[in-house]
Amino acid sequence: MRVTRIFDLLDQYKEKYPDQNYVLAGKVNHKWVKYTLQEYIDKANTVSYAFLAKGIKPGDKIGVISANRPEWNFFDMGIMQMGAVSVPIYPTISDADYVHILNHAEIAYLFVDSKELVRRLEPILEKVPHFKEIICLEKAEKAILLSDFYKLGEENQAPETLKKLKDAVKPEDVATMIYTSGTTGLPKGVMLSHNNICSQLDSLYVIPSSWSKVGLSFLPLCHAYERIIIYVYHYLGFTIWYAENLGTIAENIKEVHPTMMTCVPRVLEKMYDKLYLAGKKQKGFKKSLYYWAFNLAKHYKLDDNSAWYKLKFKLADRLIYSKWREAIGGHFDIVVSGGAAIQKHQAAFFNAIGMPIFEGYGLSETSPVIAVSQRGKGKRVAGTVGPALPGVEIKIAENDEIICRGPNVMLGYYKDPEQTAEVIDKDGWFHTGDTGKLTPEGLLIITGRLKHIFKTSFGKYINPFLIEEQFCKSPFIENMVVLGENQKYAAALINPDMTYLKDFCKRHEIALSADEQLTNNPQVLAIYNRELKKFNPLFAHYEQIKNYTLIADEWSVQNGILTPTLKVKRKVIKEKYKEQIDGLFADKLGEK
Repeated sequence: MRVTRIFDLLDQYKEKYPDQNYVLAGKVNHKWVKYTLQEYIDKANTVSYAFLAKGIKPGDKIGVISANRPEWNFFDMGIMQMGAVSVPIYPTISDADYVHILNHAEIAYLFVDSKELVRRLEPILEKVPHFKEIICLEKAEKAILLSDFYKLGEENQAPETLKKLKDAVKPEDVATMIYTSGTTGLPKGVMLSHNNICSQLDSLYVIPSSWSKVGLSFLPLCHAYERIIIYVYHYLGFTIWYAENLGTIAENIKEVHPTMMTCVPRVLEKMYDKLYLAGKKQKGFKKSLYYWAFNLAKHYKLDDNSAWYKLKFKLADRLIYSKWREAIGGHFDIVVSGGAAIQKHQAAFFNAIGMPIFEGYGLSETSPVIAVSQRGKGKRVAGTVGPALPGVEIKIAENDEIICRGPNVMLGYYKDPEQTAEVIDKDGWFHTGDTGKLTPEGLLIITGRLKHIFKTSFGKYINPFLIEEQFCKSPFIENMVVLGENQKYAAALINPDMTYLKDFCKRHEIALSADEQLTNNPQVLAIYNRELKKFNPLFAHYEQIKNYTLIADEWSVQNGILTPTLKVKRKVIKEKYKEQIDGLFADKLGEK
């Protein structure tokens, strides 16, 4: 059968993969709880019946605020198959954003997965006059318990009514609204139709191998990137295992042996750094062999490795890489990296050791994929995000902005025709706000963000993305923000990789102290001065970092500094560290 509405995936799964034992699995009290396809369908139907009993009608918006877990899918499908609109919301957004989204989308019901969230939402919901009820996985005051909500559905089954509602849903109807996490401004409600998302499935399903059937998920399901991959897993008959949290990824990989997963470059970088540091524990010849293999992997090519390289690679794989694969625990066909560019040598490294990296690019507004690495010679090249998805057109505008057109482009921003018209022109081209270029072979390279390019007081334009990308190759640097608009020179806030820095200090007998004291230690500052001297020559004189400050604070999604795809929110940084930024440019010499 052809999937034209998202909830058709369940019927298609039943038709094509009747022998798959489990579809969804998540941990409860540290034990895996697995669901068959029929259990999944029954739960989704129960959600629909309960909402019908509460008077929900097609077009109504229902919010889902939850970590990755099977219940997320039950609500997502249960909401959409009755013609209502699923509105996933990030748990870590600010109170102001919660108030805006809940009022803007006119959300009357929310599913949340913790009593802590209920407590946090309680004062917020006082500012949402039309709101009715929270459904909570855990027992909480002022919320209906999920099991009681299921009971309501079981007692009010209406299969004929549900079938009529399902049949009435058209592919062009709004399926979901995703509020952009954004690095600036109020979140905007991206309206995606069933057709927007299903058009992606028609193109993406060919990328995994036919034997690949186990997916591990840990990136937020409320983000379009992870969500489309979850639908691809449905389309291909995967079992989807939800990691407990970011801290248990390594353990969960060993437990379920995934053949596919998505990630962001920072997760891979941490894995890379961990493997690098593990070699420090080796001695003598073993240590030399370890780093010989490590460095060999960084030069691996997907095509055209020399005969001599292949010989060395075969030896390294037998002695070292096979042990790494066993330690990691995966049996990977694909690791899809998105959200930011992965460094070329790290992509080569993971390809070599048996974690094939496929890079992709897109936005919530494009459902989300615009381009992605594909199988076949010349279609997967490190440093690019692959060719355009079939059916999607890409052009590079005169100002180097990436624009695209196709069935993946959103219906528009909810209640905001003006902003919609700003990003989708009269010919249907969506303006991404990102800059890039196309290789002669048609592969897309991302070069920055249009709005982040700034001009110094000398009239020189600086693309901070390119500078940050290079400097973040340093193992000492976790994140970096380059600044200098209308200033005489470029400067930076540097967020150290504290784990690597402390390990380095231990090995070089630099006294450890509290994080803030450590980042003011002259010996530590000397390390970062050396890093500046190493990377600055890669840039024109006016682009070079003339001053910097080390920020010891953790930058995370939880404290609102990073987006869910681990990008730095520059607006938040500028507000939070205004004093430090002013200090960067108060130094007349601008030298460290």
